[in-house]
Amino acid sequence: MKELALHLLDIAHNSVSANARNITIEVVEDTRSDLLTLVVKDDGKGMDAQMVQQVVDPFVTSRTTRNVGLGIPLLKAAAEACGGNLEIHSTPGKGTEVIVTFQRSHIDRMPLGNLAETFFTLVVGCPEVHWKFVYQVDDNQYEFDDTLVKQELGDVPLSDPLVLNYLRDELESGIKTLQASFSEIS
Repeated sequence: MKELALHLLDIAHNSVSANARNITIEVVEDTRSDLLTLVVKDDGKGMDAQMVQQVVDPFVTSRTTRNVGLGIPLLKAAAEACGGNLEIHSTPGKGTEVIVTFQRSHIDRMPLGNLAETFFTLVVGCPEVHWKFVYQVDDNQYEFDDTLVKQELGDVPLSDPLVLNYLRDELESGIKTLQASFSEIS
């Protein structure tokens, strides 16, 4: 994967596969400390300490569709190559939190990629999950929580074309507005 947004998509997909009902994704760019932090937190089935140790091994996966799991090991290697690290905190029956850090300005750091499209794909593709996204650059923040949207829609599905347009516009404009305000400051 060449973009961090695709890694977020992969980790979130793992959370959905682990039966998570609530998933929070945070992307925090701290320009003052030159740090980029990605967090995916879920309330899925979690992992025991042994599985957490093994999950960074590319030849260990809980998936039954293939025998290798390259997402987490590749992301960990990318983070470490850019002065960062990857931590996994998990408790069986309670959930998992994956925290990845990068030196933000590192020349080899992957680009963030299309965060809006990643979040859109997750919300529409897994409507049974409660999604919360937080994108922060220094002291400015964009937050999207699908709870209010789902309450307002009632029985209208997220796949309705008008809803799809609204969701895509909301996510793209929120992220672009934050990025534009950051560009004006720096």
